Amino acid sequence: METRTDLWTRRTGETHTVPPRLRLASTGTLKYGLPVREVLGVSTLADAELVAGAAGLDRIVQRLNVMEVPDVLAWVKPNELLLTTGYPLRNRPEALGHLVTGLNERGVAALAVKPGAYLDELPKEMLARADRLGFPLIQLPEHVGFDDILNQVLTDILNRQAAILARTEEVHRALVQIVLCGGGLPEVTAELAELLDGAVLAMDGDERVLAGAGAPDDLKTLETWLDRHHGLGLHGDRVVVPVAAGGLDHGLIAAYFPGRELSDTEVGILERAATVAALVITKQQAVAAVESKYRADFLRDVLAGRAGDAERVVAHCAGFGWDLARPVAVLVAALDLDAEGGRPSDSAKHAQERLAAAWAAAVRRRDRDAAVAAFAHEVVAVVGLPDEGSLADLVAGLVREISTVEGVVFTTGVSRPAPDPALLPEAYDQAVKAVRVGRQLHGPGETAHFDALGVYRLLSLVDDTAELHAFVAETLGDLAGDADPEAADLRRTLQVLLETNLNVAETARRLHFHYNTLRYRIGKLERMLGPFTEDPHLQLNVNLALRVLRMRGI
Repeated sequence: METRTDLWTRRTGETHTVPPRLRLASTGTLKYGLPVREVLGVSTLADAELVAGAAGLDRIVQRLNVMEVPDVLAWVKPNELLLTTGYPLRNRPEALGHLVTGLNERGVAALAVKPGAYLDELPKEMLARADRLGFPLIQLPEHVGFDDILNQVLTDILNRQAAILARTEEVHRALVQIVLCGGGLPEVTAELAELLDGAVLAMDGDERVLAGAGAPDDLKTLETWLDRHHGLGLHGDRVVVPVAAGGLDHGLIAAYFPGRELSDTEVGILERAATVAALVITKQQAVAAVESKYRADFLRDVLAGRAGDAERVVAHCAGFGWDLARPVAVLVAALDLDAEGGRPSDSAKHAQERLAAAWAAAVRRRDRDAAVAAFAHEVVAVVGLPDEGSLADLVAGLVREISTVEGVVFTTGVSRPAPDPALLPEAYDQAVKAVRVGRQLHGPGETAHFDALGVYRLLSLVDDTAELHAFVAETLGDLAGDADPEAADLRRTLQVLLETNLNVAETARRLHFHYNTLRYRIGKLERMLGPFTEDPHLQLNVNLALRVLRMRGI
């Protein structure tokens, strides 16, 4: 399985494999309960005194526990308010300082002590340590019973949870109703912005804004803040929650509330909204997948010459937003799954999906009227010829951008310009041949223009590779193989000699040979091949045989 870096990883630092494990749409920051400062406001604790650890008053209390055994650390849980008379440590008051440290390490919210029966007063070391750790230490009045505290605080916690759940459920139903009535992300974000009185943004997995609602200045502030890659969760007057469904990360929802911090209710509403947003996105993806298949099937028919006359093709493509009534070129990108730098463990399906998405995005940024579709083993783009610059520059820019996609290596073929839709099938064949010959000549990850293939275009038309092998063997003889290092060295000399049009002096300079040494080598080559320096037909055959050898996979 592949380890993938995506939006979730960038914001949480956590990597995962494909397919990723199922995640709940939760920031992990919402804790149903009461802050310690609100617990101190209940009537039974009206006479209680906070004696240390005031910095921790915002710790959340979700449950209560009573300590009456010495080894209580083994039983406490995070977010507990621990009540004690100090009885277990009555003979060891010095251990109370270590108790504070242990409780703080286990995430306990606060410790409430009722001195008098077993402790006359709380040790100074205990108070000092609680202040250093920001661990709230509460002194209870003697007349208050633990059962009264337990009943009232737990009742308040449950009432608060019920209120939050009721409010979030109400909003959830309203958002679902919007979706059922045909609404999308714009309507969902607009409803959230109105309900919460803030600015709300919905972004996809590539951090592109899908929808937003709220004051324009607030939206701009929120978007600028998100560009700095702040993590998921609460950030004062801002919050970011993930949009996840089916084990996949679809993006995020972010909200900004100038001048005020969010309540638990508001965070719960945003998390419910993220679930609804995931529903909208997955629905849109399903619709887009069907539409994409229909567009790809029609483009395949166009490139195969089965879509009808040029007028019908142009009219039908206009409905897809494609302009084929202009001079265009066909680009074919074929995935190189076994290429060095690709990921052997990566499935062809996932790699093909990433390649198709990258090509679609890159082409759309340069030509909104271009046609882009993913076929079984390739991505095809029909792009307009640029008004400024050359087709080669346009293709080079596309390939550079798409090559940055992680784990994707591909070979690109470029056709000749097609000024008429009727020439598109021929242009597609040219691009496919450019991919095949370019891969044979240069290996994976290259770009080949059909017009620049020269004689290799003709050689690629020969389907009988056995005949090509026989031609090379008959023409080059012992020079055709790579087993003998001397034969490979002589073949290199022969190739440079032909490239310089039999210019001995220039060949000697390029190969760093003495003139007489090269003369000796030429004599040896003619004894092996025949008088190629004097026979133009033999020279042509030798040149063709060398070029066939350059075509990898032949």
